[in-house]
Amino acid sequence: MRRKIVAGNWKMNGSKDLVDQLVGTVAAQAGDFSGSPEVVIVPPALYVSPVLSAAQDKLQVGVQNVAPWQSGAYTGEVSASMAADLGCRYVLVGHSERREYFAETDQVVAEKVRRVIENGLVAMVCVGETLQQRESGRAEQVVASQIESGLAGIQGDEWAQVVVAYEPVWAIGTGKTATSEDAQAMHLHIREVLESMNAPANEVSVLYGGSVKADNAAALFAEPDIDGGLIGGASLKADEFLSICRSFPVGA
Repeated sequence: MRRKIVAGNWKMNGSKDLVDQLVGTVAAQAGDFSGSPEVVIVPPALYVSPVLSAAQDKLQVGVQNVAPWQSGAYTGEVSASMAADLGCRYVLVGHSERREYFAETDQVVAEKVRRVIENGLVAMVCVGETLQQRESGRAEQVVASQIESGLAGIQGDEWAQVVVAYEPVWAIGTGKTATSEDAQAMHLHIREVLESMNAPANEVSVLYGGSVKADNAAALFAEPDIDGGLIGGASLKADEFLSICRSFPVGA
């Protein structure tokens, strides 16, 4: 049975006060949500340790990025082995902001995924098209290419360490959201791509991200191929994030 997941990506936001006020509040209610989703906090690297402490083993914790190298003279980088050493479980890989602002290619994504797998963590691999690509009818082609390239070489039991997060670039931070029907159609396409790669497509969790809020999460999470969400701005507000965590249908 696929994991239900709600992951909060804090991006370059955070403070000791936010950790104190938000993480403990969410952790106190973890386990009481319909569908029993796995709740993940993904803070900037500097706040991983205090988030792990505040999570009290009731929440999972991830990092927003890792280097494509295991270790070495790469000042400013964080390795997958370091994330594992601290007790993290998830790593975001290939977020559209990394692709756009830091020129990360599909090859770099694949190298990072390999490091994540080797260190026993779960790679939350982000894919998605721009507005121009969608309007030109290339959305499915772009997403398929990102999956095929970024997950090249994954096989066998390694698929249990992969989560795919579909984030249409045009919906991230814009207030625009794909309709639940459009999101479902792309999630189904993602499973078809995974199946073509000999992956256990019906066992891989596929999340939706892109302006997910309390007022649209329930419709998205009710779709059969959407297993949860990768949440941006709404994950910085405890009440909003908790409402999203409660948005899975009963018995999901």
